[in-house]
Amino acid sequence: MFTEIDTGEENTQTPLNTGDSADFRRIYDETMQLLYKVSFRIVGDTEAAEDLVHDSFIKMHEKGLRFPGLNDAKYWLIRVVKNASLNYAKRKGRERRAYEKALKEDTRRQDSGETELLKAESCQKAKEALDKLPPNLKVVLILREYADLNYKEIGRILGITEGNVKVRVFRAREQLSKLIGEDDVYLS
Repeated sequence: MFTEIDTGEENTQTPLNTGDSADFRRIYDETMQLLYKVSFRIVGDTEAAEDLVHDSFIKMHEKGLRFPGLNDAKYWLIRVVKNASLNYAKRKGRERRAYEKALKEDTRRQDSGETELLKAESCQKAKEALDKLPPNLKVVLILREYADLNYKEIGRILGITEGNVKVRVFRAREQLSKLIGEDDVYLS
């Protein structure tokens, strides 16, 4: 009275022994493409995805696992492939960051001996010229350039207006450039 309708699927509830070559071959044939797609979507590399899937099959075979049906084997393999692929992707990300960090060039600059000598000479010239400035201009310039204070702070310290500080700094710089006579002066 009742006839079985062929759905195109084999019975997935037949117990499978991964140690048996026929059962292993059945699991492999039924799941390989799916596992490869899962792995490839995670790692983005065809060779790595294929290796990870094959490693999962090897792991299954070496353990000699027994599954109640094909679906159980498929789900176990999906978990194994997914975890292996995620671990691979993490490891590759760490390796890439480590390589990038190691390969970055040293961005610090090392001056040549000649440049250091020029800086030292220029600094000495600037200090000598600074000593020749009138005290009211010298103090303002020292506070601005060496103490790195802003005009308002300098005005408070000296008890003068911010505008007066700006005028004195301008005059001090102008006199310094006349005394030194060079535009390219290194100040430390």
